[in-house]
Amino acid sequence: MEAAIASGRVTVNGARAALGQRVKPGDRVLIDGQAVRLRSEEKEPRLLIYHKPAGQLVTTRDPRGRPTVFQNLPPLRNAHWIAVGRLDFNTGGLLLFTDSGELADRLMHPSGEFEREYAVRVRGELSQEQIGRLTRGVMLEDGPAKFDRISSGGGTGSNRWYQVVLREGRNREVRRMFESLGVTVSRLMRVRFGPFVLPSYLRRGQWRNLEPKEVASLLAAL
Repeated sequence: MEAAIASGRVTVNGARAALGQRVKPGDRVLIDGQAVRLRSEEKEPRLLIYHKPAGQLVTTRDPRGRPTVFQNLPPLRNAHWIAVGRLDFNTGGLLLFTDSGELADRLMHPSGEFEREYAVRVRGELSQEQIGRLTRGVMLEDGPAKFDRISSGGGTGSNRWYQVVLREGRNREVRRMFESLGVTVSRLMRVRFGPFVLPSYLRRGQWRNLEPKEVASLLAAL
């Protein structure tokens, strides 16, 4: 096919095709003047936002019978939902699901460097020294880790909230970073993944399908 394209035998919508050129549903592709039937790619991948409650597992089934996120998702015909990353059992908030393995891989690949933003409730107020250490980096058992940003999210007394941003998705990374300083996390929620923000109206256990134009906008930006 590359040789056919390079020699000018392939056209897309009447124009000579180029190597690496993408085609989309509705494009007319000819080889030596004969129409080519494209493999079906008509359907845009589906993508939905789910508000995960704490106390659910990101797995299809659990031997101990604990609830899973997949029990709350809408059924798919001839496909299955793929979680974009994970949240641990005690962490709630934003989860993305898609029916496209390719899209899931692109969203989770480290090269994408999608920001993850969390709301963290801790016991006690962080000192400036602790905030500095968390942004400069702390050493965990699987290597160094740091927050790109950390800011106060309010709270009084023994419970204080902080907003933290990082670009990694290691297992329990946020909790472990605070624990490395002897700080106890009493609640943890992911509120943003890349351009996707957890809607304030979306209650725990609810989901929202993204509109096709939203999905198309994402794919164009990747």
